[in-house]
Amino acid sequence: MKTKLFTIATFVAFVFFIGCNSSDDSKDNTNPSATANDQVVIDSKIDASVEDVSNIVEDQFSMKQTSITAKSEVFKSFLPACAVTTWTYANGIFTGSIDFGTDGCALENGNVLKGKITLSFSGNFTTSEQTITYSFDGFYHNGIKIQGSKSITRSLKSTSLLADIHPVLTHTIDLTVTFEDGSVYSRVGNRTKEMVAGYATKDNWSDNVFLVTGNYTTSKPNGNTWSSTIQTPLRYEMACKRPFPVSGTVLKVNNGVETLIDFGTGTCDNLASATTNGVTTSIDLKK
Repeated sequence: MKTKLFTIATFVAFVFFIGCNSSDDSKDNTNPSATANDQVVIDSKIDASVEDVSNIVEDQFSMKQTSITAKSEVFKSFLPACAVTTWTYANGIFTGSIDFGTDGCALENGNVLKGKITLSFSGNFTTSEQTITYSFDGFYHNGIKIQGSKSITRSLKSTSLLADIHPVLTHTIDLTVTFEDGSVYSRVGNRTKEMVAGYATKDNWSDNVFLVTGNYTTSKPNGNTWSSTIQTPLRYEMACKRPFPVSGTVLKVNNGVETLIDFGTGTCDNLASATTNGVTTSIDLKK
């Protein structure tokens, strides 16, 4: 009898164990719409950090370029007064450190930064293409730790999005992101950001408009991944003073389930819509 009871108990435990693991593995498929909405919120937080770092890099490069090539022009920096910059110039290379402190330094779009970003680039501004390298030192974006080091290629050229010669920033994304609850995500992919308006007025950052294209993959703590492909260029308007695009669409795919994210038609707000399996829901994006 004892042997029989032991066998039954073992079988029940085994079934329970398999059920739990099966539940964990299929968690992303139980409610596709809810899962997609969660992904959008997580992605929007990572996207905001990538966007702000890109703006900071572009801002600091343009500042040095203007100071060297057009000394009579006034350049209005994207950085707030609480950010402390230190620059050195040696062997033809500018190296800068941007320190946002440990208490929190807020950008105009409301995102709060801590820690440092270090970047470097050539002081030869006569070329139409430059490589800017950057790295993080104890850097936090809205309480989320960002780690990684990368380079951005900045070019002046005509593209399919704008025939006029304009700044184009192309970079490969390879970041590790640690949220405040300890969960760790990784993001790899590529991103092209074009300044399609405002590049002629160095004294007014708020009139800048950017279009972003690219694709990337985000990995979750449980090992699952979802891919994102920008189908319609994401439009960022600095006049909105918000960390979200005002228009554009992104297709996300998770375990074969497709979700189309639509950021609207140009209104400055925190809203996006997500459509999964024909069901559309509105999402309030979080910083």
